[in-house]
Amino acid sequence: MADSSFDIVSKVDQQEVANAVNQAAKEISQRYDFKNVGASVELSGETIRMTASSEERCRAVLDVLQTKLVKRGVSLKHLDYSNDGEPRLSGKEYRLEAALQSGISSENAKKISKIIREEGPKGVKPTIQGDELRVTSKSRDDLQEVQRLLKGKDLDVALQFTNYR
Repeated sequence: MADSSFDIVSKVDQQEVANAVNQAAKEISQRYDFKNVGASVELSGETIRMTASSEERCRAVLDVLQTKLVKRGVSLKHLDYSNDGEPRLSGKEYRLEAALQSGISSENAKKISKIIREEGPKGVKPTIQGDELRVTSKSRDDLQEVQRLLKGKDLDVALQFTNYR
């Protein structure tokens, strides 16, 4: 019998991110507490930019955006904030930027691979392939056990399991 396998990836659904940003922008334009504070949120390429006239309003824009992302099933672990998530003054407005992260860094891939080897079932082999991992085993039950193990861990990266064969 051939070995079974699946891939561990970390991909961002760009359409869901765009929808969440559009929803957040619409809410910000309609809410009374955002009137006359120059609050906005926009997506440009792989970066989400939030602006407002005060630091508190900029944080409130971030909160609205995070709420919309979670409702659309986008993990907040895909966001990499500039300045450790603190708005910075730029001219007369406060700005906060968040870059979208896709793929598993080699450092995180090594960490995940180590968890699988140490805590996972015997006979399961993780292999790093670029920005994703392939996990192989003779037993599908062992592969499902690895998925349960990784879902129970609090990792720095959002994981999806694909190509289950």
